[in-house]
Amino acid sequence: MSAGPGTPTRHPVGAGSLVTAVEARLHGFFATRKEIVEPLGPVFVDAARALQDFVLRGGKRTRPAFAWTGWLGAGRHPEDPEADAVLTACAALELVQACALIHDDIIDSSRTRRGFPTVHVDYEERHRDQHWAGDPDHYGTSVAILIGDLALAWADDMTREAGLEAGAHARFAPVWAAMRTEVLGGQLLDIHGESAGDETVEAALRINRYKTAAYTIERPLHMGAALAGADADLVAAYREFGTDIGIAFQLRDDLLGVFGDPAVTGKPSGDDLREGKRTVLIAEALQRADATNPEAAALIRRSLGTDVTPEQVTELRAVITDLGAVDAVEARITDLTDRALTALEASTATTEAKRQLRAMALAATARAY
Repeated sequence: MSAGPGTPTRHPVGAGSLVTAVEARLHGFFATRKEIVEPLGPVFVDAARALQDFVLRGGKRTRPAFAWTGWLGAGRHPEDPEADAVLTACAALELVQACALIHDDIIDSSRTRRGFPTVHVDYEERHRDQHWAGDPDHYGTSVAILIGDLALAWADDMTREAGLEAGAHARFAPVWAAMRTEVLGGQLLDIHGESAGDETVEAALRINRYKTAAYTIERPLHMGAALAGADADLVAAYREFGTDIGIAFQLRDDLLGVFGDPAVTGKPSGDDLREGKRTVLIAEALQRADATNPEAAALIRRSLGTDVTPEQVTELRAVITDLGAVDAVEARITDLTDRALTALEASTATTEAKRQLRAMALAATARAY
């Protein structure tokens, strides 16, 4: 494993240097777990390695980048004595993300993630290869749940051991706690919405708000501001910006889930249709179809959550587009992005942070299909 984290240097957010700095801290943290993990034996050592591989396999490190930029935007500097501890705490967001993704893949029955087998599928295959007793699927799911739990537990460990000064930690802790509750609540709302058949746009937006926006952008920015000791006005501006961009980001992801190239998404084309996700895109399509085209509404409802073929995906894409749902979601993304950028510009964040956050917002919400 790599050596522990070094001192961060001034670079534009999103540049490879920030990604490298975050990953150095993650490598360093995983190295500190060795003496805790090894006494439990090779099975647990292997599970910890699977988590490390999952976390370090790739990604844009979006959440740490927003948290770090939120701290800088409150007038702090990479040369500050506490910068190293702050960036380490920001990097811990990647472990929260790992927990969310591992568990989300189980819930959605996803088979691949970033071009690799999902964690539960990996352990299913290990079970089959070793001809162990019992059901491979159940074994894979059980192990993946525990690995996701380990990621969340270690996220807490990483923030606690980051070396934050007492005042910063006291300001940070309630934001961190709120974020963990919100992301779990959002996931529960998502599961319930699919089972209860809530097809409204309002329900889908509420899920987006708590399942994605809160822990992707809003709370990371809030964390950065809290760590910096920012005033209430900047915190409010960050949260307004983060909520709107976070929802726009999820709306873009919803479009990718139906129209995206597997080379971009890392998942099979049309996977959201097979998983039966009640996204804003689907809600918009059904709302329009119920009013103007009952046959299209029936087609969408009977197709969601089934193993649709590539040809059926193509047909559903055309129906959803013809109903005007894609244009409606694109318009919502544009409106949310414009509102967010207006709030950001009016804030007291530093000029450089505003520039970086604007670029990050546009990158997160850009058309990519």
